[in-house]
Amino acid sequence: MKQICNLLLAGTLSLCACTDLPAQEFKEHVSKQFTVNAKSTEAVLAVYNIYGSIKVEGYDGDKVVLEIDKKVTAKSAEQLEIGKEEFKFQMEQMGDSILVYISAPYDSRPKQNWNRNEDRRNIRYKYYLDMIVKVPNAMRLRVSTVNDGNINVANVFGNLFVSNVNGSVDIDNAKGITKATTINGKLNVRYAVNPPAASTYHTINGDITVYYKTNLDAELYFKSMNGSYYTDFDNAEPISNTVVKNAEAKENGTVYKIIKNAGVKIGSGGKQFHFETLNGNVYIKKS
Repeated sequence: MKQICNLLLAGTLSLCACTDLPAQEFKEHVSKQFTVNAKSTEAVLAVYNIYGSIKVEGYDGDKVVLEIDKKVTAKSAEQLEIGKEEFKFQMEQMGDSILVYISAPYDSRPKQNWNRNEDRRNIRYKYYLDMIVKVPNAMRLRVSTVNDGNINVANVFGNLFVSNVNGSVDIDNAKGITKATTINGKLNVRYAVNPPAASTYHTINGDITVYYKTNLDAELYFKSMNGSYYTDFDNAEPISNTVVKNAEAKENGTVYKIIKNAGVKIGSGGKQFHFETLNGNVYIKKS
């Protein structure tokens, strides 16, 4: 078995005779930074990925710094060359907002219908973007990926819209309104300050775990077919008779049996948080 490796200025091209691995691989690292108004609460980082992970870290600075690993794989040199030529992504600045998206072979932006069957060609290569991004703490996020990666967000205090499909979502040290969703994966959120308004958390196959500060005042609504709701908030009370409080204490906290879309009030209530999972539990914990 032979392996031939050629180093190129733009990346690395590997040839391997193994039958159980892609025969060809091209890699390229891209670095980019944009200067923004770090105090602007209207600034948004929007990332629309398809294959690959996204990690966003907030910091005390005025630049959006992107480190992106691009990869294309194929089973033949011919298809790899097509992928290297076709696969493209764009980084754009509009005022204090930054947009990152795949432009070819499909446009990954919302409402561009990149996955419509009638628009799909028989693409015989695979493409990936793994992103690490630093943003000013106050920035808002709208980030998403679909396959082959998780999303991690830490120390970003603006409103968060975070969406995955086949992977987990982890958010740490947040302060803003949150909409966090995935389909096949766990969803974990920890707040430095409780969200100021309505927020939603959704997965189909996975648990939802959210840590709120002890001074939480909110109404929490749950929907699950094959799961239960647990909390260690002692002041959680059912809003309606659709929740049954189990007197048996368990390690994870008080157990509530969810009969249907049901709610509990913590503290004085007020803003509404919605949790939904099909095959998983919901854990509401104090931090």
